Amino acid sequence: MDSAYPSSPALSPALQKVAAEAAARQKKTAGHSTRRHLPLRVGTRGSPLALVQTRAFLTMLTRFCPVLRDMGAFQEHQINTTGDQVQDRRLAEIGGKGLFAKEIHEALADGRIDFAVHSLKDLETELPPGLVLACTLKREDARDALILGPDLAQTDPDDPYSALPQGAVVGCSSVRRQAQMLHARPDLKFGLLRGNVQTRIDKLAGRHCDATLLALAGLRRLGMAERADIVLDPTVMVPAAGQGIVGVTVREDDIELRELLSAIEDYEARAVATAERALLAELDGSCRTPIGGYAQLIPVVAGGEPELHLTGLVAREDGSFLLKRAVSGAPADAARLGYELGKSLRADSPADIFEEN
Repeated sequence: MDSAYPSSPALSPALQKVAAEAAARQKKTAGHSTRRHLPLRVGTRGSPLALVQTRAFLTMLTRFCPVLRDMGAFQEHQINTTGDQVQDRRLAEIGGKGLFAKEIHEALADGRIDFAVHSLKDLETELPPGLVLACTLKREDARDALILGPDLAQTDPDDPYSALPQGAVVGCSSVRRQAQMLHARPDLKFGLLRGNVQTRIDKLAGRHCDATLLALAGLRRLGMAERADIVLDPTVMVPAAGQGIVGVTVREDDIELRELLSAIEDYEARAVATAERALLAELDGSCRTPIGGYAQLIPVVAGGEPELHLTGLVAREDGSFLLKRAVSGAPADAARLGYELGKSLRADSPADIFEEN
């Protein structure tokens, strides 16, 4: 959707400064150097999707100022994370939240990289000391998609799960997705399926399971949107907080780089991300707690200020309990709306849902 906020300036003073330094680098003589060391080093996971997102982000920066590209102002650093290394267990079993970012945070904190690009849903709500979320990029479609195995086909457009026969096996590692599907279809069976997008699709084609779920945003960014057999409306499957948004982290004291990144900040993405992450922070569930959060900016009156609409969900992993609520308010109150909705959901959910197992 188009942003309801004014566009960021095409070229911020900080971006102009880095561009000038990149040009000056070509003319540098012995004993003279630019104040900021170039190239700027960007950290990223090495998965195909992470690399597509990182390179799109760098393209966004360099299209405003071709000299940044021509002078090689940016250098990509692929970092192997714990979440990528261990594929045979759920994240909850190997340390939980942040396992797709831990090693990247460490590289950023100790100066091996200058900034890092993440799928926002992989970031903890509380970053390590000294690191900040400096920039959020325009949200891609946040919905989840059901991918069917070769033996299945959609049967009823009004019932997204009608293609799944009784007792079908769904390959999935997300407790959020599992809980919502089991709440609607308690007959379904779930098996662990992890790995990058293509790996999961290949395992599905090899009949390791009958169906799986993937974020539509990832499929679209990889040019694989046609693989989404059934796109699930957020009223059917509440997405993960931050799903479809790319976030960029930097060191808190790197004011110049934070100013540079403000040139490409998407203000609508920042508003909805703030609400969703505040909801998540207030619920503070374990990595085994199914939690969903999805915010949108919705025009109330044509030409008027938009309203932020936030839906939150808490459930049991087996689907036996599911609570979904929504609130609305001004985008400027995004954090407050998230905290209040999270507090409401927590108050009316069984306490054991939030306990570490």
